[in-house]
Amino acid sequence: MASKVIAEIQRSFKTNYFSTTKKGETYELRADLNSEYREARKDAVKRVIANMTVGKDVSGLFPDVIKNMQTEDIELKKLVYLYLMNYAKTQPELVILAVNTFVKDAEDHNPLIRSLAIRTMGCVRVDKITDYLCEPLRKCLKDDNPYVRKTAVIAVAKLYDLNPELAVENGFVSMLHDLVSDSNPMVVANSLTALREINENSPNKDLFVVNTEILNKLLIALNECTEWGQITIMSCLSERKPKSAQEAENICERVLPRLQHANASVVLAAVKVLLLHMDHTQSRELLQLIIKKLAPPLVTLLSSAPEVQYVALRNILLILQKRPEVLSKEIRVFFCKYNDPPYVKVEKLKLMIKLANETNVDQLLSELKEYANEVDVDFVRKAIRAIGSCAVRIEVATERCINVLLDLINTKVNYVGQEAVIVMRDVFRKYPHQYEGVIPTLCENLEAIDEPEAKASLIWIIGEYAHRITNAVELLENFLEQFDDESNQVQLQLLTAVVKLFLKKPTECQDLVLKTLQTTTQTCDNPDIRDRAYIYWRLLSTDPQAANAIVLSEKPPISEDSQDLSESLLNELIFNISTIASVYHKPAHVFLSDAEVGVQEVQSLGDNGERFMPEPTVPVETVPEPTNDLLIEF
Repeated sequence: MASKVIAEIQRSFKTNYFSTTKKGETYELRADLNSEYREARKDAVKRVIANMTVGKDVSGLFPDVIKNMQTEDIELKKLVYLYLMNYAKTQPELVILAVNTFVKDAEDHNPLIRSLAIRTMGCVRVDKITDYLCEPLRKCLKDDNPYVRKTAVIAVAKLYDLNPELAVENGFVSMLHDLVSDSNPMVVANSLTALREINENSPNKDLFVVNTEILNKLLIALNECTEWGQITIMSCLSERKPKSAQEAENICERVLPRLQHANASVVLAAVKVLLLHMDHTQSRELLQLIIKKLAPPLVTLLSSAPEVQYVALRNILLILQKRPEVLSKEIRVFFCKYNDPPYVKVEKLKLMIKLANETNVDQLLSELKEYANEVDVDFVRKAIRAIGSCAVRIEVATERCINVLLDLINTKVNYVGQEAVIVMRDVFRKYPHQYEGVIPTLCENLEAIDEPEAKASLIWIIGEYAHRITNAVELLENFLEQFDDESNQVQLQLLTAVVKLFLKKPTECQDLVLKTLQTTTQTCDNPDIRDRAYIYWRLLSTDPQAANAIVLSEKPPISEDSQDLSESLLNELIFNISTIASVYHKPAHVFLSDAEVGVQEVQSLGDNGERFMPEPTVPVETVPEPTNDLLIEF
């Protein structure tokens, strides 16, 4: 009895889990695809598409799926066409089986099926299909239904990409030119998209030119297009240089309402067109109206998600450099919020500095002072530098900026004080021999300064104002005690500051300068520092007057506008507003077409897009070593 039970259990286990009669999922799908029941075939195609979507290879079912093309069920036909587009390249010989159905569907009474057929034929990237595509495509380009026509014009661009000669010989490109003047705005927008794509891929870049007649058609279609059609049309408008002031004014008037669109891309495309055509208008009233209308949509973009905000802020930075009056009264909208990401805060700081003027500087300084008390150290440093930028840009507000900096120094926060010292160096550069009363406060924090840039800045200030600092020699000696441990930046500044001190107080620090020159020429490993020391030594030894004229010469003026882009680069970036180029603030060719540029070369591009190479240094062996007795007093 027990043996019979065990045998029954084993037989049942083998039947359920180790059955050899099951042919597998592919077998079942093939059987269902050839079922006499339509619902079973439809369900099987859905399962095939599901497997294809998750990455399973179901190309072996190609002949069985193709059999289901000839059906009245539009949903089933869409699924089969989707499968066909995905596996056409892997089964180029079998695709020919679908040609008759394609041609038949392209003449169907239902416009959805006609457009579906022509779209699928355009997406099937197989050379053998192109010859069969021409006649259905020609009929669909002349179809009475605009939906079919707008689908067909995109198929022309795909055919041109696959076989340019065939597309031109059959006159499809010429037909696209005619369809730009179509009565339906969807057809106009798609024709324009197809022609621009063909123009980009063609060696002859003047296959499509927007003339006056086409321009008028585009302006009429602009109000009726979808948002992406509007972007395409406005991209064409931005590429056309107006023939007259009247034409530019007409374009601006038609594009102005697009600034109220909900789509950010449409807004930025309209802004680009307006900025490019404003220079050609002669109507002062229209110009003022455009400037007035540009501000609200740009402000609205700042209420979007942080990623969109960042793109908008990068584009606004370009717009402000081109037209600073656009947002001159909107500085408050760029004030940072507590939950803004760091990358958004940094861009807002740049814009606040751009918009700073005599009327809003007090408000801005109060805001920046609050930022300097936050916990994000990097953002605090940038906020303090922004205060220094205001001091450099707005002369009447310099004293107020310095008072804010002194308040921050008195907080005794280490990194705040050090950043304030760096900022004060720029203030002294911009306004020499002014605000010297601040120097004692800076020197009081000497022991707390440990960052190379802050040390170098304070040393520069001591050297520049050595004649006004009674204990300048003592201060520099404190730095020289740790000369070998300092960074190259600090060592260079120390060397120059000691020479300045010697030129201003020769009787007090001849021993100090001699010791410094000996140290830098004999023990320093850095060739830049050593070469500079040799130059100073030779100048002091041979021609003290020349040394005085060179070392103590008037410094070139600094300006906050030195960070602005060059005019040529700015114009190029304005033309590329709402693209990656306007976000990177670099020309498009740097990261698109210039594929031969190495990674290191791309990283070495400056803000203006110019490549720069390091200057060669003079070998140490070519510089004769001076003797100690060459120094003289004067």
